[in-house]
Amino acid sequence: QVQLVESGGGSVQAGGSLRLSCAAFGNPINNYCMAWIRQAPGKEYEWLASIDRYGNTNYANFLKGRFIISPDNDKNTLYIQMDSLEPEDTAMYKCAADGRRWSACSQDPYQYRTWGQGTQVTVSS
Repeated sequence: QVQLVESGGGSVQAGGSLRLSCAAFGNPINNYCMAWIRQAPGKEYEWLASIDRYGNTNYANFLKGRFIISPDNDKNTLYIQMDSLEPEDTAMYKCAADGRRWSACSQDPYQYRTWGQGTQVTVSS
């Protein structure tokens, strides 16, 4: 079982950037489909991006290329670089792992069985 710990959130003005980290403990992240998922106040979980054990990535269409997911397998850490942030990006951001898949990662947040505690991102206009 992998444990996930996110960091890197904070407050930023619109147009700014943040890089979130997800440190994994217990198992290598490349044993999993890994994803970044967010939840804004009063809204459902929203899948943002995923990466499989082969390094194949997939992104939610609405991101329009603003976010990039990447792993550092040596550090056993997953990142998401977020640029051109908008107030609508304000949310709790979580990383998640699905050990049942090595590829064709799900875009359904509820298919991910292991989650971190999250890190808050607040974007002001």
